[in-house]
Amino acid sequence: MRILVIKLAALGDVVLAFAAMQRIRNAHVNAHITLLTTPPFEALVKASGLFDEIWTDGRPRGLIAEIGMLRRLRRGRFDRVYDLQTSSRSSRYFYGLLPNPPEWSGIAFGASHPHANPNRDHMHTLERQADQLMAAGIWPDAPIAPGAAPPPDLQFMLASEDPRLSPEHFGLTTPYALLIPGASPHRPLKRWPADHYGLLAQRLAGEGMAVAVIGGPGEAALAQEIKAAAPDVIDLTGKTDFAQVAALGARATVAVGNDTGPTHLIAAAGAPTVVVFSADSDPDLCAPRGRSVCVLQRPLLRDLDVNTVLSAVATVRAA
Repeated sequence: MRILVIKLAALGDVVLAFAAMQRIRNAHVNAHITLLTTPPFEALVKASGLFDEIWTDGRPRGLIAEIGMLRRLRRGRFDRVYDLQTSSRSSRYFYGLLPNPPEWSGIAFGASHPHANPNRDHMHTLERQADQLMAAGIWPDAPIAPGAAPPPDLQFMLASEDPRLSPEHFGLTTPYALLIPGASPHRPLKRWPADHYGLLAQRLAGEGMAVAVIGGPGEAALAQEIKAAAPDVIDLTGKTDFAQVAALGARATVAVGNDTGPTHLIAAAGAPTVVVFSADSDPDLCAPRGRSVCVLQRPLLRDLDVNTVLSAVATVRAA
């Protein structure tokens, strides 16, 4: 049997989808399973061992490239597709395979296994995808009550012997804390202020922890502001890929971050995690989940004080 799973982006959504991906593999132990995704997620997904093939051209640009993608999908001769992206783009692939599409789990009109729950857009990603797999017939007792679906498990990162994935590669020794001060540039209200992170870094360093800042190149200025308050902070902005972030999260003593993809990744990897939310997003729909996660929300994040975050840090570490 040949299975295709579609999950293109974004980081937080890809991380949460690992729970559904594991269920798909469990249901099709002997199948040849291919993931259709995009380049940033290849190394992370490959480390999971869940897929026999990984295609990274899931977002072709232009008509010619999209026609080429449809030809490739036809040549794949898939028996079933699990569309975990459930977007207009991924549904177009179904329509492009008419009149003889494979079995299809998703939201495309005419799919053999539609996810037709009218409340799907009001469910957390984990419960929504569990519900989708129940509708597809591979998870008959899927837990879909709010907060019931199991979190993704990225502990497989601990099995890697790649030296690039070790804390020592980045000059970190245990115990260490990870700070994730960034978020989407067009959504600044999702960011706890950098000066608050600086005070937090001071306090964590005072407790004997090494502290590192995780983020993309665009967060370098935030890291420098944090370092101004806590000079021993290790600035890893722009220096890690997603597999490295997951590996660091799997070994971290604690992590504190905004509602952004790397926070999801670190929580799923196993780090006790405190995640902060403003009124700009809804934790009931998209909060990270993992072994030990605490969500703190304030309408304006500047009103969330450092002592409250430190108290939450103590709680997740003790859990």
